[in-house]
Amino acid sequence: MNHCHRLPKQFLTTVKWAHPIFSNRKLVLLGSRSLSNHANFKPPVLVSADGNALEVDKVSVLKQKMEHHGINYDFSCVPGKFSLLLCPQCKGGKSMERSLSLHIIQDAEFAMWRCYRTSCGWAGQAFADDRLTIEGMNIIFKVRSSGPMTPEGIVLEPLCEKLIAYFSDRRISKETLQRNYVMQMAGDQDIIAFTYRRNGVLVGCKFRTTEKRFWQEKGTAKWLYGIDDICDASEIIIVEGEIDKLSLEEAGFCNCVSVPGGAPQAVSTKELPPSENDKAYQYLWNCKDYLDKVSRIILATDGDVSGRALAEELARRLGKERCWIVRWPKKDHSHYFKDANEVLECLGPTALKEVIETAELYQSHIMNQAV
Repeated sequence: MNHCHRLPKQFLTTVKWAHPIFSNRKLVLLGSRSLSNHANFKPPVLVSADGNALEVDKVSVLKQKMEHHGINYDFSCVPGKFSLLLCPQCKGGKSMERSLSLHIIQDAEFAMWRCYRTSCGWAGQAFADDRLTIEGMNIIFKVRSSGPMTPEGIVLEPLCEKLIAYFSDRRISKETLQRNYVMQMAGDQDIIAFTYRRNGVLVGCKFRTTEKRFWQEKGTAKWLYGIDDICDASEIIIVEGEIDKLSLEEAGFCNCVSVPGGAPQAVSTKELPPSENDKAYQYLWNCKDYLDKVSRIILATDGDVSGRALAEELARRLGKERCWIVRWPKKDHSHYFKDANEVLECLGPTALKEVIETAELYQSHIMNQAV
């Protein structure tokens, strides 16, 4: 028997603009059987023919937030799928191409977008809850998955050939990627997923696009990336990013970990806080049992100002007397290579191995720089 309910006009308008995506699909409206008492009316749920239920309120909030940034939410925007829209920043250039890739996740908790035009690259995310919309540059923020902290729960899948080729161009092999459980976000061939594991168990995930935009799965534990590789090591290498950790493995070093959150802009002038208040470096304290066993630590952070600041902050906490630091080789008469992957890509694994093996005692290096 077909039951029809008389809906308030305002609600019908809301449904129409919030979910035009189901216009050609069978819809089932779930809500209160009696809508006469609007005070007790519960937000309805739209269910498509494939069984995906979505709260209208979530989609409405996302639509409003995206429209605030000029994104024209139209009939092609289906949660769980990718849509190509006109980018409000670059307007698609002279050809007015639909270069803005928009993805609303299946449960409508958040939406993300990115313009694929190389001269633009505008990106950001909007959340269905009270969090602010975030427009990305090179920042790391947290998103919330509806599933548990497992590859299935956060919807990961093995790397596609396109991303394997991306790493190959950076001289990182498929075998190294597999050993480190590098994956991708399901359905997106431009989003890499670095899975953080401890004792083989997934404890977090950090996402990165091929254009170097980052975000992190909410609930990701604060650990060094690759912590299982230094369980029994007496000498370790610490780098600034996951790709640098993979690069050092190509040079023959598996005793390497990466910091999870990048580098500070400058060295703090304050005294070191107690471990429980040292939030920015909590990953070091969480890994204290691993690090206390180590007698020699090679700092292979980036060669820029932030990388040097990170090296100093790490050495202050780990003990400068047991730290060494790499000196990145010259690229030309006035420039130096920036990090491990750049050396691997341009000079090869043998040169990268030599850089690590000729690291200088940290205290001597600092004194030499001061002279």
